[in-house]
Amino acid sequence: YWTLTPFEFIDGEEFGLRRNNPDYSFIMLTETTFDKDKSGSVFNFINLVQGKNVKDIGKMPEICSVPLSPAGEGDLDYGYKMGAILLFMQEHAALIVAEPSKTGRRFLSFYNENIPRVIDKTILVRQEDLSPEIADPDKMRAIYPGKIEIVTEEEMVRTIEEKIPETVVLHKVGPSGDAGEGYCFKMLIGADDAVMYYYNSHRIDGQNPNGLLPADLKRLARFR
Repeated sequence: YWTLTPFEFIDGEEFGLRRNNPDYSFIMLTETTFDKDKSGSVFNFINLVQGKNVKDIGKMPEICSVPLSPAGEGDLDYGYKMGAILLFMQEHAALIVAEPSKTGRRFLSFYNENIPRVIDKTILVRQEDLSPEIADPDKMRAIYPGKIEIVTEEEMVRTIEEKIPETVVLHKVGPSGDAGEGYCFKMLIGADDAVMYYYNSHRIDGQNPNGLLPADLKRLARFR
């Protein structure tokens, strides 16, 4: 999926030798927590950073950072979406190189400028990524007038691999199990163009469970 630059797979020792060199950039997995999250949830983020001579890895210039999964989750649980995520990160990096003034795009919420374009596309979601209030097609259609389909992981993989036109896939990241608190992240990424069309997050509680919410669909429906 990554074609923007040559790449190598390196170990931790080699990373230590190269990380001070700004001629290199690195895609790496980090564990992230949030100060305001009293649940103690830990998330894996996939990060694209540039080399820099700094003591703390956290001070390396960040090009892009995307929530990937709850910490401890096996890669089989998110691997089917990695193609779409890597393609998005690549497109994002190319944009920053072409237009350095848009470094603000490292904050994923910037991409919500693309929300009006979602209504003309088909949204693919997994059943387990939906909150109970919109857990079947009729409930979703009552809120959102556009095309939205509940599909399997296999169908989502095929859509990403074949770059099915005018289709976006839901990338949802939340705590494992029946979490009653913590954070839930929701992203819509284009299968054919690797554009992020929607980004949002919410704190999980009794009114806002771990999944795509009716409020998300209502926000998308504003531009019908």
